[in-house]
Amino acid sequence: MVDTSGRPSDSVEWKSASCNGLTDKNGPLSFNLMVEKSSTHLDGLFHALADPTRRAMIHALFSGQRSVSELAHPFAMSLAAASKHVKVLEQAGLIRRSIQGRTHVCALDPAPLAEGRAWLSAYERFWSERLDALDALFPPEIEIDDDADHRG
Repeated sequence: MVDTSGRPSDSVEWKSASCNGLTDKNGPLSFNLMVEKSSTHLDGLFHALADPTRRAMIHALFSGQRSVSELAHPFAMSLAAASKHVKVLEQAGLIRRSIQGRTHVCALDPAPLAEGRAWLSAYERFWSERLDALDALFPPEIEIDDDADHRG
């Protein structure tokens, strides 16, 4: 039998063993607020990067500052829609927006990209090791000399 959390409801040992005793009547306790903060930050980063329009805006900012209207120009969208994309990028920490008169100017802040890359690099090592292990299971391919078949 499974309760609403997906855990077996009749298994007290499962609950205690999986949480090393850090449980109360509502389930496991969480003490690591840094992990939760970091996770939220990465969630915002990857959410911002998930949209192709926002990725194109970031790419445009690699060469320097741009106004919101300049960022919107390559796309068939209103200035309000572009501002919503800019706000998502800003909340993820990927851009800084300043106001110069009536113009909102955006600049890239690459620090969150470095944090995302650092997080992904752990998985790159994991998959590289797995692919190397898979490669070791297969014998090397034997190269066939095509010229030898045509010599007569």
